[in-house]
Amino acid sequence: MSTKYEPVIGLEVHVHLNTKSKIFCSCSTEFGGQANSQVCPVCMGFPGALPSFNEEALRKAVLAGLALGCDIQKYSRFDRKNYFYPDSPKAFQITQLFMPICLGGSVTIDNERGESKTFNLTRIHIEEDAGKLIHGENLGSANSSYVDLNRSSVPLIEIVSEPEIRSAEDARLYMQKLQIILRYAGVSDCNMEEGSMRCDANVSLRHIGQEKFGTRAEVKNMNSFRNVQRAVEYEIKRQEEILEGGGVVRQETRLWDATKGITMPMRTKEDADDYRYYPEPDLPPVVIDDNYINDLRSKLPELPDSRKARFMKDFGLSFADAYLLTSDIDYANYYEEALKAYNEPKKVANWVMSELLRIVNDKVCNIYQANIAPKSLAELVQLIDSGAISGKQGKEIFALMVESGKTPADIVKEHNMASSKKQALLSLSGNFSPR
Repeated sequence: MSTKYEPVIGLEVHVHLNTKSKIFCSCSTEFGGQANSQVCPVCMGFPGALPSFNEEALRKAVLAGLALGCDIQKYSRFDRKNYFYPDSPKAFQITQLFMPICLGGSVTIDNERGESKTFNLTRIHIEEDAGKLIHGENLGSANSSYVDLNRSSVPLIEIVSEPEIRSAEDARLYMQKLQIILRYAGVSDCNMEEGSMRCDANVSLRHIGQEKFGTRAEVKNMNSFRNVQRAVEYEIKRQEEILEGGGVVRQETRLWDATKGITMPMRTKEDADDYRYYPEPDLPPVVIDDNYINDLRSKLPELPDSRKARFMKDFGLSFADAYLLTSDIDYANYYEEALKAYNEPKKVANWVMSELLRIVNDKVCNIYQANIAPKSLAELVQLIDSGAISGKQGKEIFALMVESGKTPADIVKEHNMASSKKQALLSLSGNFSPR
């Protein structure tokens, strides 16, 4: 950490909303389709094709804003952001600059040292995504580039933070927490590898104690949390070396090269005036009321921070255990389903966190796809507690459960793994109930 310069970091996070159709037309948003197979005159930008706003995108944007503590705006409006690029056939993007759907809000992170920090949000606005450029080296034609418009007009929200982040580690933690919250809210899968969650980092340096911000560089092309941290770390170091050498940091957009571990200049950074924003003439303003907002508020699930606190208070879990079990809404739901079958919070938590999550990580799957139902895991823990089987046998049975999907009682009987004195316990295990 420099004793001379302070990093100033603001993040702009683009998130695909998980609607079935695009924001201004009825084309599918499904990922992975054949290039240009999910397009129509509207999302291809044909002259005279008019947009029609997808209300489900509005609903998901409001849910995201509520989950992040934003002030939901009852009156918002779309604008045109004018620029030419091959993946934007209309030569403009429909977005919200002047009157976004959400203002304010915040994200609270916890680091590995148990420290909490809260970073404020500036706004959340709704916009359409652009298409995707595929460069020729990926298609056997190194001198050509191609445009896939399947992604064009997929609904996005852009979440803009205040420039309050002061380290690359906090930038990573902010991104991870944002992903958790949005997945809880059910608005996106936030899969960075598939591009449904993308981050642009604005990084600058200023002398410690100075209020005025330095010249910022915007860093793009970071497709994982680790790369967000690496790219910001590199950019901080690059700018510090320029300043220490008597140079001037340029305002520009830079691309992160994960293989080389460096950022590279892409273009001079534009300001808002360069895009000649003006109100979108083909879409009416978005007007909602308190009933609409309150109805969506009532549909929000218990959010991760609240659930973590409850796990610690009601189940006696440590901060670390509660943090892990609430880091994914499916982990938390699975754990509570298992507790309904056998109410031993710490023992069930240990099996979920050690054995079950190991399978999830090995298979790279959802916890419900690990082939062990919550009730079956609870049954296994109860059999060990009751003395019907040993802890060592429990791990053997667990492996067989993963392979077969059978209940532990069935496996024990099938493999004759219990002594005759324990058969009475096993005969009850199929119908056991919580203590």
